[in-house]
Amino acid sequence: MEYRSMDKLGVKPSMLGFGCMRFPKNADGSINEAEAERMIDKAIAEGVTYIDTAYPYHNGDSEPFVGRVLKKYDRKSFYLATKLPIWKVETLDEVKQIFEEQLARLQVDYVDFYLLHALSRERWEKILKLGVLDYCEELKKQGKLKYLGFSFHDSYEAFEEILTYREWDFCQIQYNYMDTKHQAGDRGYALAEKLGVPMVIMEPVKGGSLAVLPDDIEAMYKEADPQASVSSWALRWVGTHPNVKVILSGMSTYEQVEDNLKTFAQFKPLDEKEQKLVEDVAAAIRSRVKNGCTGCRYCMPCPFGVDIPKNFALWNEEAMYGNSKAAKAKYERELEESARADRCRKCGACEKECPQAIKIRENLVQVTKDFAQM
Repeated sequence: MEYRSMDKLGVKPSMLGFGCMRFPKNADGSINEAEAERMIDKAIAEGVTYIDTAYPYHNGDSEPFVGRVLKKYDRKSFYLATKLPIWKVETLDEVKQIFEEQLARLQVDYVDFYLLHALSRERWEKILKLGVLDYCEELKKQGKLKYLGFSFHDSYEAFEEILTYREWDFCQIQYNYMDTKHQAGDRGYALAEKLGVPMVIMEPVKGGSLAVLPDDIEAMYKEADPQASVSSWALRWVGTHPNVKVILSGMSTYEQVEDNLKTFAQFKPLDEKEQKLVEDVAAAIRSRVKNGCTGCRYCMPCPFGVDIPKNFALWNEEAMYGNSKAAKAKYERELEESARADRCRKCGACEKECPQAIKIRENLVQVTKDFAQM
């Protein structure tokens, strides 16, 4: 197993982190505990020392389950990370209550890595208003948490504001070869590296989208290395960045655990030729988009309630990655019926405002047809 030093913290966790948000499930949606425990045991046996969970994962069941599984291991043999759901609290007393509940759920006296969960500018303002940082510093003094950081989902500008506000022990961002300009992205990575803030990476395989690619694109990787999994290329791309200390993988099957362990057993950063290949793959994926919508939202609001940019984003995502089943589920989960493409009444107001001159009405008809056929 590859280990990378967080020099400022004096710790050296495993480069592969076990993300505990996508455990295998039973038919009723509960965690398949026997299989999930087998997966964790395998990872730990092969050297994984960083275990990442959070208060809301698996409808609140992840922390208690992880606590039960880890109880059989020496507490000093692993690093435990969990997160404060800032969206669930309105007072500092509620913050305190949740933290104590987390210690009880996890059956531990302290948490190694504690994150302010999924920060945005709005949530950051709440943290400052409630005095959460002072409380977390007190927890550090008491030895109840060792390292304080945050995970992040917002614009680069918000990331810069948060990262430069104080001296953080670490931070966690979404980062992969398709999201270099999304959220914190390349600029966020560069800023953290400049400030010496160790980075933990989530979504290195973009929620599974970079694990299974359309056949013609997957062939580009297979030609270079027939034995390597598609997801291993995504993981190696992230790990080629030296300030990335831990790469989280939300593993759902035992086979995924085995494949990831193989990647990190003797980790190899991408060489120049391989980096060029990944760039070519990313370009090939982007070339599959159905239209050039940039999400600028000049077309909004639609008089009939259609969320035009969101419809096109999901449509283009399906075209790029070719996972129709997941795309259909996401379309139905993330778009209210009143905002879907079939609500378009072809008034044309949107097309007058579109700087890309997209044939919006025509494309929305196709969106409706394509998702109906998936």
